[in-house]
Amino acid sequence: MSHQFTELAKQVAEDGVISPSELLSLRQLGWGDGQIHRGEAEAIFAINRSLTHPTTEWVDFFVEAITEFVLNGSEPRGMCDEGEAQWLMQALDHDGRLESMGELELLVRIVERARNVPDSLKNYALNQIEKAVLTGTGPTRHGGDLSATHISAAECAIVRRLVFASGGHGPAVVTRYDAEMLFRLKDETVYDENAPQWDDLFVDGVANYLKGFQLQNAHLSHERVKELESFVADNSASVGRFFGAMAKEMPQVKNHFGKVFGKNVRGTNFAEAQAAGNIVTDHEQEWLEKMIDSDGQVDDLERALLSRIVDEG
Repeated sequence: MSHQFTELAKQVAEDGVISPSELLSLRQLGWGDGQIHRGEAEAIFAINRSLTHPTTEWVDFFVEAITEFVLNGSEPRGMCDEGEAQWLMQALDHDGRLESMGELELLVRIVERARNVPDSLKNYALNQIEKAVLTGTGPTRHGGDLSATHISAAECAIVRRLVFASGGHGPAVVTRYDAEMLFRLKDETVYDENAPQWDDLFVDGVANYLKGFQLQNAHLSHERVKELESFVADNSASVGRFFGAMAKEMPQVKNHFGKVFGKNVRGTNFAEAQAAGNIVTDHEQEWLEKMIDSDGQVDDLERALLSRIVDEG
């Protein structure tokens, strides 16, 4: 981190205000060598905490810079390891809650853009978004406000982005944890005048969990991606000989080759996997009955969910 960046960041943090020229200077100095380093990321977080009225331009820079550090600060790019996840969560928990639209947008953006993130960050994100929807107030980055009295249209957009994020448990894959969060939000706001988008979000999300499917290798861990990228980057003669021998022996070793790379070469038939996922299992049915029975009544959203499941059966 340059001395200029340090001094400018310190000055802005003390003032609690950032001018357009100061923001431009931070952007130029921060990306001076093409990437954001940890010291710069921590200074940017300090500025964000100090700003009394963060502008949308500042939020854009804050989210862009921290996302760059977390997802592209180390190899493999586009992923977040456990250490980076812990750093991010500690930085966001500095004041005990996500109070600014920048922090809320940052958390969703990282899970949304990542190839994968650790389970600890996935669970943290779900908890923070649930808390923001139920108790948060103030503007969001893309228009609309957080409301502590009902689920707003802006909150629906945030929840949908997180639940269907590519860095969650798979692109457009809704898990039991996501579905249970949707049920908790519903139960807490069942008598509130929620945004019209909430009904579709609840039914879409829970139905996706019950009738969707996830390919086994939809996500690779941070460690596995590093191993595979290292292998691909190795252009030594030994790797060349390996593939040469593989080509000669392919008829005999075809199935074993699949096992080495964690999948069956012939693969699972996509249509068969989709059809199997479309069936609500006994376990899923028991889960659904438990969720519906938890408050002793069947409300309108639960009826809509049951109708969706029956219609798509």
